[in-house]
Amino acid sequence: MSTAMTAFPKQHAGTPSGTPAIDDLAINTIRTLSIDAVQGADSGHPGAPMGLAPVAYALWQEALRYDPAQPSWANRDRFVLSNGHASMLIYSLLHLAGVERVDHDGRATGELSVPLEEIKRFRQLGSVCPGHPESHLTTGIETTTGPLGQGLATSVGMAIASQWLGARYNRPGYALFDYRVWAICGDGCLMEGISAEAASLAGHLGLANLCWIYDSNRITIEGKTDLAYSDDVAARFAGYGWNVLRVGDANDLPQLARAYETARRNADRPTMIIVDSHIGYGSPKKQDTASAHGEPLGEEEIKVTKRAYGWPEDAKFLVPDGVRERFAEKLGRRGAVASAEWRERFEAYAKAYPWLADEVRTMLSRGLPEGWDKDLKPAAADAKGNATRNSSGAALNAIAKQVPWMIGGSADLAPSTKTLLTFEGAGSFQKGNRLGRNLHFGIREHAMAAVCNGLALSGLRPYGAGFLIFSDYARGAIRLSSIMELPVLHIFTHDSIYVGEDGPTHQPIEQLVGLRAIPGMHVFRPCDTNEVHACWRAAMNLTHYPAVLALTRQNLPTLDRSVVASADGCARGAYVLSDAEGGLPDVILIGTGSEVHLCLGAQEILAKEGVRARVVSMPCTALFDAQDEAYRASVLPSAVRARVTCEASSTMGWDRYAGLDGECVGMTTFGASAPAKDVAKHFGFTPERVAEAARASLARVRGAHAGGAR
Repeated sequence: MSTAMTAFPKQHAGTPSGTPAIDDLAINTIRTLSIDAVQGADSGHPGAPMGLAPVAYALWQEALRYDPAQPSWANRDRFVLSNGHASMLIYSLLHLAGVERVDHDGRATGELSVPLEEIKRFRQLGSVCPGHPESHLTTGIETTTGPLGQGLATSVGMAIASQWLGARYNRPGYALFDYRVWAICGDGCLMEGISAEAASLAGHLGLANLCWIYDSNRITIEGKTDLAYSDDVAARFAGYGWNVLRVGDANDLPQLARAYETARRNADRPTMIIVDSHIGYGSPKKQDTASAHGEPLGEEEIKVTKRAYGWPEDAKFLVPDGVRERFAEKLGRRGAVASAEWRERFEAYAKAYPWLADEVRTMLSRGLPEGWDKDLKPAAADAKGNATRNSSGAALNAIAKQVPWMIGGSADLAPSTKTLLTFEGAGSFQKGNRLGRNLHFGIREHAMAAVCNGLALSGLRPYGAGFLIFSDYARGAIRLSSIMELPVLHIFTHDSIYVGEDGPTHQPIEQLVGLRAIPGMHVFRPCDTNEVHACWRAAMNLTHYPAVLALTRQNLPTLDRSVVASADGCARGAYVLSDAEGGLPDVILIGTGSEVHLCLGAQEILAKEGVRARVVSMPCTALFDAQDEAYRASVLPSAVRARVTCEASSTMGWDRYAGLDGECVGMTTFGASAPAKDVAKHFGFTPERVAEAARASLARVRGAHAGGAR
């Protein structure tokens, strides 16, 4: 539906003088599309997009370097809507700007990413306009934002990526990477602790290419923010080392444009722009409550609001003539020129620096260099062995040396997690060294995981590390790495009660179960150095799934692979490590990580009793579950009902492998503070306990057979 511009007043009463009528019309189109979509869905948040419409419009039209026809252009500015409940704001922008949908290879299709019909299906099943922006569903959404503050922290990763990419690949006359990152946030984003972690890190690193725009509307779901929030945001961000600006009226387009230009000129600090706004127009009663923020306005209120905009009261999903053209005139034209220049520059760059151009192409396609794992050599049998955190640290360095765009670090635990890159030239990413490959996140687990998401969204291959128990602090962002189908690697050490003296607060119990429960997450728990190498290979080959490496602090023997099976079986998630002689086993012992060795010990005990036991190492349940039925049956034949699972963690979920007649050796309580060997013995993590469980399972199966089929 279209209405001629002459049907509208020249200027809205709330717009400062000097604003062209077409800009006012475009802003009100964003607002009314948002109102109509929320009302049509009978669900959503109209207030925030109404108040933010001029703020976002000014950004897109005056500052954002973005080509709607090439939305995957590598050097585009990134726009992040951290307060994702305002999703209709970005859907309206994507539609009006004519952003094209790209295919799985990143090529523009010529079709709109967000057609008007999809806006009409806002929050409906299968729509590309879900309730909160989802990067894996909708072209033009740079990152999934739902939980407040996540978008802000992710934007820090994007800003780091831009500066690292520029330092690595830019050459005189060839500026390939210098994009900026713009994020809009609200009161809720700044209340969440993750934003404090991320802002502190960004200030420390001096990320001058990062700008957060704070919609200070003083309203949350429960009411006015003074119920629970009285921060001096300007002072807070000045304390973080940010450049702080203020725009007193969200409708003042010239003042907004000046603020954005000031942020662009800033060369040494990130910028926070505080914008004072109201959540919407319409009746004063509605403006003064949270209702307009968290529920549809209602038909009568919509009419009042549209009258205030000088809008036809009964028009639905109206895009007046000239609005799309206005976006094309400024954002579209500017972006088209910039992206075309970049493509020409890259073609010339590829001739001058072909090896670097190949790196960029491989990186952006989520590929890996040829021979990336060539330095992972087989480890000889060793009874003393090594902690898997140590062998993982060596593997990380061997791989990262061959994968130049692999970058990451730890939440202040690199010496313990063995995640410091130590090869020549690795260095640390700091203000004075944007080439550094080691990121020092500080004690900020949640921000670390979100920053890694931002790095992955920018094409890098990131990793973040810490103790497994502290994965709880990072879980929100870890979950999003799986939703967004990002190949982020989470390295967690100190993976069980063998942490020992640190006691129950530091001994993970339910963490492995919780991480495995995340759809798409691949949790690897290797049993020795060769399994560490195999698990690294499997994890690095995941292009659309995140992975967790769960690693020991204590030494584990390196198995003699001439006696037991090759660790290559890790690629299928589980494999027969050591089989019984004489045909089908009587019992199957399934272990992960350090407990695989207990299963091997139990196998020996049972063999002396004439019991044939098969030992299965299951480092990754997700990979095993994805195998075909024939392979799974070859490892865990249904005819063998006597089974034992063993993991020094919660037993939850292991019953699906143990079966009705099986036994699960694991933890059903929290741990205890004592030396690791004493803790293990106290909780029954011994070969003898595993053998005892095997006898119990066998007795159950034999009893069932003696009493008839169940």
